[in-house]
This record gives sequence, structure tokens and C-alpha cells, in this order.
Amino acid sequence: MSLLAAPAAEPVQWAQLTIEQRVIVRVPMAKKGRAPARPDPEGRAAWKEKKGPRCIALRSIRSASIIMENAIDLLLADNHRYRARLERGCRSMGFYSGFYVEPDEDGSLCSGRDELQARSGASCAIDSFRRLEETERDD
Repeated sequence: MSLLAAPAAEPVQWAQLTIEQRVIVRVPMAKKGRAPARPDPEGRAAWKEKKGPRCIALRSIRSASIIMENAIDLLLADNHRYRARLERGCRSMGFYSGFYVEPDEDGSLCSGRDELQARSGASCAIDSFRRLEETERDD
């Protein structure tokens, strides 16, 4: 009687599977005449910058607009307005069609930490936030 050799066992292969979840928030640009802040049809309003917070809750941002070359104005649900000053060398015109933000665990957009990502692929860090107050223009 011959003994049959047992088939060689297949080598054990180990694999690791990592599931990642990525959330991206899109912030649209304000449409003319539809911004949440009160419109000024006669163009008399001006915005004065004041000291701003380090962070803004992402859920409160409704839209954005470009007024300056190196900043993006954020329009919030409560009609407040904040200016996100971009890092040196970043131009706001790259964000004309809106931008994306990858939210942090705290749900806030923070200066010195977060970046705005243009739809074109460019990204700019937020240098600081300035609170904007409406003032009358002296004509």
C-alpha cells in the first residue's frame, strides 16, 4: 500500500483593508442680488474690518464673494460677514466659482490651520479672519 502524500498547504496570505471616509463641504459664491446680507442697491455701503475670530463654524457659512485680490468674504446664515485673508501669494480670483473645505473634527474653519480648495485644484491657507461691519461711504 502506498501512502499518498497530503497536498501541500497553500501559504497563508494576510491582507489589511482600510476604509476611509472623506467629507468635503462646497461653499458656493453668492449670486448678485441674492446674498444673505442686506443688499445696497445704491452702492453706498462700505465694509470696515475689525478683529475677527480664529475659527468660524462651517455649518453657518452660506456663500462667499470676492471683493479683494487676496481675500474671500464669507456670508453667514445670521447675516454676519467675515473676510478670510489668504496666505501671501494666493489670489482670490482662483476661487471665483466657489471652493471646497475638508472639515476638521471640530466642524470649524480655522485660520492658521485650514485651506480653501478651488475647483481648479489650487489651494490656499487661511491667514486670518476679519469681522466686517457695514459703514456709510463718504461721497
